[in-house]
Amino acid sequence: MGEAGDRLTRGLTTVRGAASELLLRSAVVVAGLLVWQLVTMAIESAFFPTPLEIFGRVIETWFSGSPGTLFLTEEVGRNVAPSLMRLLSGWLLAVALGVGLGLAIGRIDWLAAMLGPIVQFTRAIPPPALVPLFLVLLGIGDGMKVGLIAVGVLPPILLNTIDGVRSVDSLQLDTGRVFGIDRRRRLARIVIPSAMPQIFAGLRVSLAIAVILMVISELVASTDGIGFGLLQAQRGFRIPDMWAHIMLLSILGLALNSGLTQVERRALRWHRGARRRSEV
Repeated sequence: MGEAGDRLTRGLTTVRGAASELLLRSAVVVAGLLVWQLVTMAIESAFFPTPLEIFGRVIETWFSGSPGTLFLTEEVGRNVAPSLMRLLSGWLLAVALGVGLGLAIGRIDWLAAMLGPIVQFTRAIPPPALVPLFLVLLGIGDGMKVGLIAVGVLPPILLNTIDGVRSVDSLQLDTGRVFGIDRRRRLARIVIPSAMPQIFAGLRVSLAIAVILMVISELVASTDGIGFGLLQAQRGFRIPDMWAHIMLLSILGLALNSGLTQVERRALRWHRGARRRSEV
């Protein structure tokens, strides 16, 4: 009974802490929106519409469809869906390449010595600087945009994976060898799980960069997508629409980051539990 009571108390404390944190975050967001509303109402500038006007335009443009389409308008399929396809295709390609190469470079010394200088050289190149090169090589189609995103977000994934693999406790590897665990199983059961926290750190950084590169590629050369819609609104001096596209990008980035955070929490649940046990 005492142990069950302690567990219940800890659970209630956790729930109270989460509720307090949620209320605090909500209060900060509401306060920020209120200040934004008051300032834009006071200055009355055509270039700075109120947040209510911006949110109204967001709903009208993308979320005023019929219930049969989950309230999504045709504009979602015309511009938002192509952007998401390019972003996720480039990002997932970079994840596959970055994690695979990172595992190999982190575990094989001669490969690290050979490819290390190349990796350090390429990480210093600003991804937007690659746009002209990709335009020349791949044209203005989706291949250019997917390739730019994949190459641009590869360095943080690759470097974090290499660091994660190299930081694996050598005692765990030696124990695995003593118990006769072969190299493939050591990689799957020791190296990859131990490197996962740093791999996910690289994934979070790369996802934010992917959103940026998606917009840049669509601003430069595209006939659809969120970046294209943003550019058309700017060229047509449709200021509320321009701000609505910026707000949509913010919502999209927040949703993608929240989804990745949930995946990380599930994948690393064992890691947090092990850390808590080691701290007791």
